[in-house]
Amino acid sequence: MPGVDGESVLGHAVEAYRAALGDRLLAAYALGSLAHGGFSELVSDVDLGLIVCDPLQPDDSDTIQAVAEAEKARGSALQSRLSVFWGTPSTLSGKQVGGRFPALDRLDLLESGRLIAGCDIARRNLPRPSSRELIVTGAEFALDYLAGVRSPASAQGASLGSMRLAGGAAVAEIRTPELLVRRGVRRVTKLVLFPVRFLYTATTGRVGTNDSAVDHYLESEQSPSAELVVAARSWRTGVPFDEHPAARLLSDQLVPLYIHYIDDHTARLGALGRNDLAESFEDWRGRLIA
Repeated sequence: MPGVDGESVLGHAVEAYRAALGDRLLAAYALGSLAHGGFSELVSDVDLGLIVCDPLQPDDSDTIQAVAEAEKARGSALQSRLSVFWGTPSTLSGKQVGGRFPALDRLDLLESGRLIAGCDIARRNLPRPSSRELIVTGAEFALDYLAGVRSPASAQGASLGSMRLAGGAAVAEIRTPELLVRRGVRRVTKLVLFPVRFLYTATTGRVGTNDSAVDHYLESEQSPSAELVVAARSWRTGVPFDEHPAARLLSDQLVPLYIHYIDDHTARLGALGRNDLAESFEDWRGRLIA
């Protein structure tokens, strides 16, 4: 669809939410790479954050999902990648359960969210997610979306995500890169760079752009699969993606990258007393190397 870019997708979505929510829409923010840099029309999601007036209404989730689905169906690849995060001041502060605003995305809202509608005061008193919360919720996400182990916490509100990865399929793709490359460059770069970004956040407590996460990863000579990580960053920015060389590189380096990430987080989760998640990571490791 001509004339569609990330900003126009956000703008049209915000107008649709204004119509659906009226005065209850307190603020709307650009999140992700459209807020903190590194947006790629080839592979990036279009991330939108909404703060809705309390009290939480029983039909809020259905309303927000319906608008998101209508916007995603408008016809362009970018519109189909709209991802909406939302909550009320009470849910975002942890006083009430509801909405869809995982810890890492709340941190992104606080650090980099770019106000595009409403009043910025809505986020000023929100608590910063703790290092523990970032590690635990990131691990739950990885188990759900990359390992095929459904966790109740990560399942909450997940249906709005434009980039949901089927965990069982991801395990097969990591082990058999020929399957992965057939899904295209967007899928490949997501699966390669997810663990790199999780490692960055666990180490720094920050939301990492792809560039900052990759740079941080490459600082250590002990980090495996450096060639693959560099290649994935270049594919995001339009460097030609040749399936056959990519499949060979993925075959050599993707499993070692995941083993490095899994071992790192198994230790972190054990130190936090989350032996249940650590054991799930160990099970995931076994399935990758079986």
